[in-house]
Amino acid sequence: MASFSSSAKVIVTLAFLVLFIGSSSAQLSTNFYSQSCPRLFPTVKSAVQSAISKEARIGASILRLFFHDCFVNGCDGSLLLDDTSSFTGEKRAAPNVNSARGFDVVDNIKSAVENVCPGVVSCADILAIATRDSVVTLGGPSWNVKLGRRDARTASQAAANRSIPPPTSNLNALISSFSAVGLSTRDMVALSGSHTIGQARCTNFRARIYNETNLDSSLAQTRQGNCPRIAGSGDNNLAPLDLQTPTTFENNYYKNLVNQRGLLHSDQQLFNGGSTDSLVRTYSSNPSTFNSDFVAAMIKMGDIKPLTGSNGEIRKNCRRRN
Repeated sequence: MASFSSSAKVIVTLAFLVLFIGSSSAQLSTNFYSQSCPRLFPTVKSAVQSAISKEARIGASILRLFFHDCFVNGCDGSLLLDDTSSFTGEKRAAPNVNSARGFDVVDNIKSAVENVCPGVVSCADILAIATRDSVVTLGGPSWNVKLGRRDARTASQAAANRSIPPPTSNLNALISSFSAVGLSTRDMVALSGSHTIGQARCTNFRARIYNETNLDSSLAQTRQGNCPRIAGSGDNNLAPLDLQTPTTFENNYYKNLVNQRGLLHSDQQLFNGGSTDSLVRTYSSNPSTFNSDFVAAMIKMGDIKPLTGSNGEIRKNCRRRN
């Protein structure tokens, strides 16, 4: 009986080691490419800085691509795939069509990375690094990006339509959307701070500036000057999400919410007498708390269902499956 017990212990121990090793190999790490592509980080950083120097808005566009990619079946580069005659991807889903942009910048970064280490780095990882570098270049906090993702061979327009919260969302819907991908309410409020950079289309804030009362009247009047009431007229006209500093990453977004100057309905929902009001006040008065929470939430979002190991592929072209 004693010998059986010892054997059982050995079997259990071996099983545990197999499970541990298997799970560890599937985890992302910050030094994943340290040997296989040592020039990765400076290569991506240089390309991102070059793109932002030509158009500051592109930093916000890259950040948005990462968010919209991760929310649909995980951070797997699926959003980057073009449609083909036999394949319908996510680019033409409602949250992305006529608004998701920066794909050419991702292509340029991918080409630069391929020049220094061909066939090594996934498009999903390139997007994750470019997002961090975009935030930093625009004045925001830095973080160590976890890597080791592989690229999806498929995408889902239906999942994109279902998973990405629209700008008409109320607070409960926002909390639910983020919770569905493993992100807390605190993560949601911190990640919403990415709206301190970038712009929105008239079609996404028209109803707010003409119909809602929890909006500063001077901002409503300003925005109405470039966003006609009639649907279909000026739909693609742009307005900054943060009127004061639309190309600088800081905590003005939360100060605007406290003053009822959130441009999108979903933005102002974070400060509208609900459970997230106190957190918005904290971020509006304490930029260091916002920065640390934003970093933690970005790392957590980057962990959403990555493809690793033998799953997926390393795309040669981010727009097409190999």
